[in-house]
Amino acid sequence: MNITVAGLGYVGLSLACLLSKYNDVVAIDINEHRVAEINNGISPIKDSCIEAYLADRPSTLQATTDSAAAYANADYVVIATPTNYDDVTHYFDTSSIESVLDLVKELNPGAVVVIKSTIPVGYTKDVSAKYPQLQIIFSPEFLREGHALEDNLHPSRIVAGITKAADRKAAQAFVDLLDEGSEDAGTEILVTGSTEAEAIKLFANTYLALRVSYFNELDTYAKSKGLNTRDIIQGVCLDPRIGTHYNNPSFGYGGYCLPKDSKQLLANFQDVPQNLIRAIVDSNSTRKQFIVDQVLAMQPKVVGAFRLTMKSGSDNFRQSSTLDVIDKLRTHGVEVIVYEPSSSLDTLQGCRVVNDLVLFKQASDVIIANRYDSVLDDVTDKVYTRDLWQRD
Repeated sequence: MNITVAGLGYVGLSLACLLSKYNDVVAIDINEHRVAEINNGISPIKDSCIEAYLADRPSTLQATTDSAAAYANADYVVIATPTNYDDVTHYFDTSSIESVLDLVKELNPGAVVVIKSTIPVGYTKDVSAKYPQLQIIFSPEFLREGHALEDNLHPSRIVAGITKAADRKAAQAFVDLLDEGSEDAGTEILVTGSTEAEAIKLFANTYLALRVSYFNELDTYAKSKGLNTRDIIQGVCLDPRIGTHYNNPSFGYGGYCLPKDSKQLLANFQDVPQNLIRAIVDSNSTRKQFIVDQVLAMQPKVVGAFRLTMKSGSDNFRQSSTLDVIDKLRTHGVEVIVYEPSSSLDTLQGCRVVNDLVLFKQASDVIIANRYDSVLDDVTDKVYTRDLWQRD
C-alpha cells in the first residue's frame, strides 16, 4: 500500500513510522529542516520511540516537501496538519486541511483521504459536500505528546468515521492498517458515522480536561482551608470507580489538545443546553488565577519559571498553563525569568531566559514549577508547585 502522511507533528510523524512498518510511506511537510532531519534518521520532536525508529529508518519511509511526488501515487492520504483554535471565530482553523484536499483533488482524486487532525463536529460532512470527487474519512487520534508512537503501537481503541455507507470498505481497510502496525491483539475497533467520530474525540479530551479541573479544584479547596490535598486525593481515588489516573494537581490543563478541544466542544454546544462544558473551560481560568494569587501572596520581586513544558519528557510548551501564569504575574509588575533548556532563545514570553541553573536559582525569589524536578531539591524553600506525585 502507498500511503502519504501530510503534516509531521507528533501525530503525523508517529503515524508515518507506524504505517511504514508494512507499507511504503511518503511524509510531506512544508518545513524543509524537519524533512531533512527525518531523511537523516533524526526525529524533529522529542519522543523516545520515534527517535529509536528513525535512527534505523526503513527504506519504506521517505520525507519530502514536493507535493507532486507525495500525492500522485498514494492509495491513502492521511492528513495530520495543525488545526489551532481561534478564540475570535470559536472554530478550529482548518485551512491546512483544505490546502491538502485541494492538492489531492488536483493530483490524485482517486486516493482515499483520512483526516487525523482534530476538527469541529460536523466538519467531515461539510468538506465531503465541498469535495464530492474525494472519498473522505475521519479517524480521531488518541495520543500523548512524547509517547505518540508508543500509543499507536498500543492503542486504547481505533476509530474511523464515514459520511456514507459506500465509504465503509475503505474505512475498514484503513483501521486494519493501523491494527496491523500495532503490537497488541484484540484492540477495540469502531467504524461509525463521521460526525459521531468527531464527537468521540472532543468529548474524550473534554472529559480528561474535566478530570484535571476536578482535582485542581479539590486542591484549591484544600489549600484555601488548610487541609492536606494528598490525603484527600488518595482517599477519593481508592474508590476503583474513580482510580488514580489524571489526579495530580497542576497549574491548569494545557498542551496542544485539551484547551482547544474543550473550547471547540463548547462552541459546538451553542444551540444545546449545557452547564458542565462551560464550567470546565471557566474552571481552568479560575485555577490559573488562584495560582497567581498564591504566588503574589509571597511578595516576590523576581519569579523564576522552571520549565514551560506541560509534561516531563516533552519539548513542547504550546498552550502551557505556566505561560498564562507568567502573563498574569507580569501584569502585577513582577519580573519573571525563565529556565527552559529546550529553547535556545534569549527571551520567551517577553521574559529573560536564564538557562544556567545555578544563576536561575540565585536570581529567583520564588520558583514556580508546574512539574517538580529533583534538580530543585536544594532550593525547596523557594519552590511553589502543586505537583504532589512528580509525574505527568
